[in-house]
Amino acid sequence: MELSPSPASFLAVVLAAALFLVAILRQRRPTRKYNLPPGPRPWPVIGNLNLIGPLPHHSIHDLSARYGPLMSLRFGSSPVVVGSSVETARFFLKTHDLAFIDRPRTAAGKHTTYNYSGLFWSPHGAYWRQGRRLWQAELFNARRLASLEHVRGEEVRSMLNDLRASAAAAAAGGQHAAVALREHLYMVNLNVISRMVLGRKYVVDGAGSPVTPEEFRRMIDEHFSLNGALNVGDMIPWLSWLDPQGYVRRMKRSAKMFDRFLEYVLDEHNERRRREGKEFIATDMVDVLLELADDPNLEVPIGRDGVKGFTLGFTELRMQDLIGGGTDTSSVTVEWAMSEILRSPEVLAKASEELERVIGRDRLVAEQDIPNLPYMEAIVKETMRLHPVAPLMSPRLSREDVSMGRYDIPAGTRVLINVWAIGRDPAVWEAPMEFRPERFVGSGVDVKGQDFELLPFGSGRRMCPGIGLGLRMVHMILANLLHAFAWRLPGGAAAAEELSMEETFSLTVPRRVPLEAVAEPKLPDHLYAVP
Repeated sequence: MELSPSPASFLAVVLAAALFLVAILRQRRPTRKYNLPPGPRPWPVIGNLNLIGPLPHHSIHDLSARYGPLMSLRFGSSPVVVGSSVETARFFLKTHDLAFIDRPRTAAGKHTTYNYSGLFWSPHGAYWRQGRRLWQAELFNARRLASLEHVRGEEVRSMLNDLRASAAAAAAGGQHAAVALREHLYMVNLNVISRMVLGRKYVVDGAGSPVTPEEFRRMIDEHFSLNGALNVGDMIPWLSWLDPQGYVRRMKRSAKMFDRFLEYVLDEHNERRRREGKEFIATDMVDVLLELADDPNLEVPIGRDGVKGFTLGFTELRMQDLIGGGTDTSSVTVEWAMSEILRSPEVLAKASEELERVIGRDRLVAEQDIPNLPYMEAIVKETMRLHPVAPLMSPRLSREDVSMGRYDIPAGTRVLINVWAIGRDPAVWEAPMEFRPERFVGSGVDVKGQDFELLPFGSGRRMCPGIGLGLRMVHMILANLLHAFAWRLPGGAAAAEELSMEETFSLTVPRRVPLEAVAEPKLPDHLYAVP
């Protein structure tokens, strides 16, 4: 929901003022009188966009404190309702999930996902239902995830090896000896997803790669920035032709870059299918998608753009577990977790004790160990409570008129759930601003969409289908980081008190300043070695 000022945007405001009378004349009058939830009075043309700052979840939280947990806003000509409580989240995501299952049409969905071919922005209908089934039955089923466990294990070990080398180089440099954790989190997630989805590491330095890691990172940065931006043309459709913020131009350029990359990937996969003929066996998720595209029994044909849209869907639904300048679920969550842990020595001590007791020092943490590490699980939940990677759940669109108590929510209303505000609600959480993993030890509260006080992956039919893989990656990376290294902030206890916890907003919300910390290996050398 980025609102970047620019000369074009100022021009748009001037033009909007000049055309205000036209807008009033064009405004459709409702056929009935709605009793909307309370909210601030909207300005002509821009609505309440003037009240949304660089961190929209903060701005909306402040407004909700005044107007209540069910609040009306207006973004341009688009009516918006915000839910900021457990009760409103349950109402929208469970009780009336089907009524609020649709997505608004946006420039990002059109230009960056092959005209809504990806699952994330796809409107509700036969194509979306089929895509959801394919994700659950073919791409993210338990058998496929289990079959690729070795990939995740190998890449986590490789990350630990690289981190040890970086730590040694930093120590030899004689400065503060700290390493930038974000880059290592970026690469482990990139490599895991590339191998699982595409079959190999396509993003590497040197020959044989269509893009370098730095180029791909810039592509993902741009993709996430544009998909998280609040595009004025979406909110005020009659201004869309001006593209006042320049977002649509950037979206088209970004789409071309991704299309070149995906064409390279699909051509290589199709060549292997042709070469192997009847001996061909699908070994990655692109292979599976290409086979499905050939299935004449599909309710809605996928086609080549559909395959690319679904593959790019991993960028949106699973690359939230991938990169995006640190703006991915796994990387963002682990970086926030490490930030909180390094500010809380008692939490670090408890986590280290649990890992020492359960795992020992003769091996790394494996996925099957996770159920035996309840305190680590509590740390992950507490991190997702305080730092949900998507603090404003992706917008839904009401398909029909719905009433909540005495308030009406008309068809065509955009619905936002402020997960960030729910995680800080003092009516739900004791001492909500404190990092206390103990609150989840022995608790039945989970992150799988049934407990509406904790919704890092959403809930209902639009819940992120990559939750299984996302949780595996977060637990594996975080547990092994704490198990393999002794961590401290450069500067000691004083640095812990001064550590910045500022956010920056995109499709997800990472730390504004990347975390740097001192890492000292504490396991035998052979455990870091990459075969």
